[in-house]
Amino acid sequence: MAYRSITTLDAALIQCRACPRLVAWRELVAREKRAAFADQSYWGRPIPGFGPADAAMLILGLAPAAHGANRTGRMFTGDQSGDVLYRALYDVGLANKPTAVSIDDGLELTGVRITAPVHCAPPQNKPTPAERDQCAHWLHNEIDLLAPTLRSVFVLGAFGWQAALTGFAGLGWEVSRPRPKFGHGAQTVIRRGDRELTLFASYHVSQHNTFTGRLTPAMLREVLRGAGRHAGLPVVDDAGA
Repeated sequence: MAYRSITTLDAALIQCRACPRLVAWRELVAREKRAAFADQSYWGRPIPGFGPADAAMLILGLAPAAHGANRTGRMFTGDQSGDVLYRALYDVGLANKPTAVSIDDGLELTGVRITAPVHCAPPQNKPTPAERDQCAHWLHNEIDLLAPTLRSVFVLGAFGWQAALTGFAGLGWEVSRPRPKFGHGAQTVIRRGDRELTLFASYHVSQHNTFTGRLTPAMLREVLRGAGRHAGLPVVDDAGA
């Protein structure tokens, strides 16, 4: 099904119940809650993308966190991975605040939209290939709606990298063969007609990567800046750079 706008796409997406395992998990988490959030109402539904419909840069993650986006209803909001990502976006000038705590906290992004290949929180943060494929049409529709203004894609993690390449190829974009390998700082250019897009890869902002130092704030900012500049966005250099 084709959608006329990001708004209509998002409205349909949040009603999705296509994956029984994900529906059961997201709703169980929303009922049982984490003790720290016992007084809060969990969203407990699919998470739509966040950011303007005319974004020049798309950020693609993996899937919502059970007590993060599944609680707050907004991508990367209310968990430590989001703390890292939004701090970096703020530092490079693409967010108006360095933190994301709730859907009504006033956070705004500049020329950036954030989405994921899987829109429901999966058990152990691991969606299955079948769930990824079932959810793919949402990503494909979102990409197609953003295509007129999109100039770069910032991909977090190998899962998102493969989903991005598959999604763009399915929409008629030319992806080089063999397919580009994922790696922090990797880039590839894809084409459709006279349009070009550059994909930028980064390690995911997971706690495993950030706590172990595999991904540092400086590493994240460097790739974000490259993607932002390529998209023509007003990125800010590191202090003293």
